Amino acid sequence: MGQKRKIINDPVYGFITIRHPFILDLIDHPWFQRLRRIAQLGLSHLVYPGAIHNRFQHAIGAMHLMQNAIDEIRLRGHQITHDEEIGLLSAILLHDIGHGPFSHALEKTIVVDLHHEALSLWMMQHLNEQFGGKLDTAIAIFTDRYPKRYMHQLVSSQLDMDRLDYLARDSFFSGVVEGQVGSERIIKMLDVVDDELVIEEKGIYSIEKFIVARRFMYWQVYLHKTVLSAEFMLLGALRRARKLAIEGVPLFCSPSLEFFLYGHAASDAFRHDTMLIERFAALGDDDITVSLKAWQHHHDQVLSSFSKRLVSRQLFRIEMQKVPFAKATIDKRINRIAESLKISTTEAEDYLIQSDVDNLAYDSSAKAIRMKMKSGEVIDATVISDHLNLTALSEEVRKYFICYPKEAGDTMIENTALKID
Repeated sequence: MGQKRKIINDPVYGFITIRHPFILDLIDHPWFQRLRRIAQLGLSHLVYPGAIHNRFQHAIGAMHLMQNAIDEIRLRGHQITHDEEIGLLSAILLHDIGHGPFSHALEKTIVVDLHHEALSLWMMQHLNEQFGGKLDTAIAIFTDRYPKRYMHQLVSSQLDMDRLDYLARDSFFSGVVEGQVGSERIIKMLDVVDDELVIEEKGIYSIEKFIVARRFMYWQVYLHKTVLSAEFMLLGALRRARKLAIEGVPLFCSPSLEFFLYGHAASDAFRHDTMLIERFAALGDDDITVSLKAWQHHHDQVLSSFSKRLVSRQLFRIEMQKVPFAKATIDKRINRIAESLKISTTEAEDYLIQSDVDNLAYDSSAKAIRMKMKSGEVIDATVISDHLNLTALSEEVRKYFICYPKEAGDTMIENTALKID
């Protein structure tokens, strides 16, 4: 019998070959297949209609780039054993397996402090038990405990296969061309020096474009004003549903969502409870979207309003600025909401969303992207960048915003912003 293999036709890279039977076994596992039901970009399709790809596609793409990186590093004369190859491919394949519906919605509203990074590790550990220890190397690489430390950089760093794929993929499906990066060229420039992942000096312009692409994609896609409005409205709807559920109010929802909405699952419990993970793995974006459709008609005005507006894309207006909004501005906006919706100011507070976001294209405080000079010297990419100042892109940009129903935004309200020293 021939070796079990699979070819996947990917819209970004073309044909992707699954080389190893064990990798195909991981892909076929129900916990991985559930990623088909988790959108890669949450509610971004409300702004970019083509952005309807999922985390399954992203994980497969990242694995494909990892295969290419392994081939390139081997060509450079560095040994990567068969077990290490399986470990690297498994680690990148499963790096997002802990994502819940709409990525971060569940972990911020219903199961508090359940971070997808931790859940991904716990799910990998449970899978390792199911597969008889075949993920030992993958887990060691994923947690940065493997002796060859550069392998963790391929999975998680400022220039990993995860970032290379999601920039290329999200740019492709959203149509935002500024996010396009030369993944193939960057991988061709990969090398290892003193157990550290490096890029050849001639790859500096590709690295510059990669970092600039991240900055553009965050402001134009991931942190787009309208996307933020939609995603925070979804958080508002789920928080309201959770509040009602705790009070014992009946809510339509699937059995999978009902378990978490009405339950009290502690985040740490997932570490040891396989059945809890099984229940989590049964959740998908569809559990949320179907519930929102039903909640449109719920007697609770806040839940009904948020749900109806999301389903019909009647999104909140959003105002964004570089400094926090003054309390006086917030109070005036709440009064305006109360007037327009004919509710009390206390009730109006539920309709005002305020938060902040930050964009950091390159984190100079973290493990730097290192360049290998022709002389053999290895230095930070920011030192040799002459096309643009990468140091400027390593500065965090924070913006503050408020969201509220559009009908409450007809009257202009003067904003006396807080001053930040």
